[in-house]
Amino acid sequence: MAVASLVSRVTGFLRQIVLVGVLGLGLVNSSYTIANTLPNIIFELLIGGVLSSVLIPLLVRAQTEDPDGGETYTRRLLTLAGTALLLATLAAMAAAPLITSVYVGSASDAAAAPLTTAFAYLLLPQIFFYGLGALLGAILNSRGVFGPFAWAPVLNNVVVLVVLGVFVLLPGEISVDPVRMGEPKLLVLGIGTTLGIVVQAVVLVPAIRRLGFRFRPTWGWDRRLTETGGLALWVIGYVLIGQAGLIVTTNVAIAASAGGPATYTNAWLLLQVPYGILGVSMLTALMPRMSRAAAEGRTEDVVADLALGSRLSAVFLLPISALITVFGTPIALALFAWDADNVPGAQVLGSALAVSAFGLLPYAITMLQLRVFYALADSRTPTLVQLFTVGVKIPMLLLAGALLPPEQVVLGLSAANSLSFVFGAVLGQVLLRRRLGRLPTLEVLGTMASVTVASLLGTLVALGVVTLLPLPDGWPAPATAWTSLVVALVVAGPAILAAMRLLKVREVDTVVDRISRLATRATPRRRSGS
Repeated sequence: MAVASLVSRVTGFLRQIVLVGVLGLGLVNSSYTIANTLPNIIFELLIGGVLSSVLIPLLVRAQTEDPDGGETYTRRLLTLAGTALLLATLAAMAAAPLITSVYVGSASDAAAAPLTTAFAYLLLPQIFFYGLGALLGAILNSRGVFGPFAWAPVLNNVVVLVVLGVFVLLPGEISVDPVRMGEPKLLVLGIGTTLGIVVQAVVLVPAIRRLGFRFRPTWGWDRRLTETGGLALWVIGYVLIGQAGLIVTTNVAIAASAGGPATYTNAWLLLQVPYGILGVSMLTALMPRMSRAAAEGRTEDVVADLALGSRLSAVFLLPISALITVFGTPIALALFAWDADNVPGAQVLGSALAVSAFGLLPYAITMLQLRVFYALADSRTPTLVQLFTVGVKIPMLLLAGALLPPEQVVLGLSAANSLSFVFGAVLGQVLLRRRLGRLPTLEVLGTMASVTVASLLGTLVALGVVTLLPLPDGWPAPATAWTSLVVALVVAGPAILAAMRLLKVREVDTVVDRISRLATRATPRRRSGS
């Protein structure tokens, strides 16, 4: 799964780089980004959050309890959820202008609303296919099959990259004022992006069939669907509360500058890459295991998985956070500054990365804590944690918009988002202790402290080496940035690993042992007598 996630994130990375190179960091990218976020938002409101939190535990229980291994329950679920998704997709497309007006708000550019709405008409059909793919992925994951769902986003990214290539080859530009829905470039970008999500969903069908599952529409009700509905209401509340924070963020960002939403979104997506590779893979594996442990009353195993996930998150993510904090600007310049016009925007994006990198681990911990509550069939507490987190975040977002100069507003928004996860993680740990009893919090904090020290030492060594590099004057910004990053990684990686080993961070022992075995295999053996 980690390999699949890595390939997915790398191709997604490439997709974002090409997207910024093609569209820039101005109004067209912001309008496309906002419109392309809407299907995700509505999907999460309808079923996305429910799938990732409630349905996998319930599917696991149905497979355990039902004589037919949960087949009928799964068919009913697919029938009802698919119908709801289709109706919701049609309703969202009919209400596209209203929906986009909520997120664009008081945009500084008058063309923002009509252009975002035009993209929304083409992108909102993704809702149905997001839902279909997530339903099929939940069925696969509940049965211990993780690969196809992990690899499917790669195909989506490949399709969009091809679409962007076609977009570049088409003559002309996207009409902004007035917006024309028949504009070929607009249609290619919108329809092509939606096609990527269609492929991402349809590619899972062969994997489902290999399990022996055959879908036939099955109408009727099951008492456990009532249980799902009760749990789902809290999850929908969770998503709605999150959208309140996103609406405020988007409105503040676009009021400050037309490129604000694109810069904020790209910074957040970059920050999510390491979490997506490591954190999502770990949660995908732990969720069915924790669900079974919770269903069987093995609370100590749930606590053990929580502690394991927290420690591994710290070991993998804190070094990355340290490197992003110090080298945020070179990262953005290396990825997005190939066009000289994008250099100022990339510098702002890099600064946003640097000031928000500290939130990477708290975000991962919060996501892990939520999965523990969901494994315990408790969807109420995560919603209350979300209410607290967003309640803390919104005042900080508004202060950033009111107190900071326009060019720095996106930095304040990014920092406020990360800081809110710190508060959420602390509250989640307190509530889990009340629910599960004693937690190995001190042990986890000890690991975090040791990894933090090691990460700072290794990163500072890398910064010193990079600072002393004799780079030629007049090099293009991307070349300078890539050189600095490669040197930083080559120096910081072994330095951080060695520091963690000296500080006795036991989670790295397996990594070091594996590297040692690989090195031994790669070393030619001497012949006897030579």
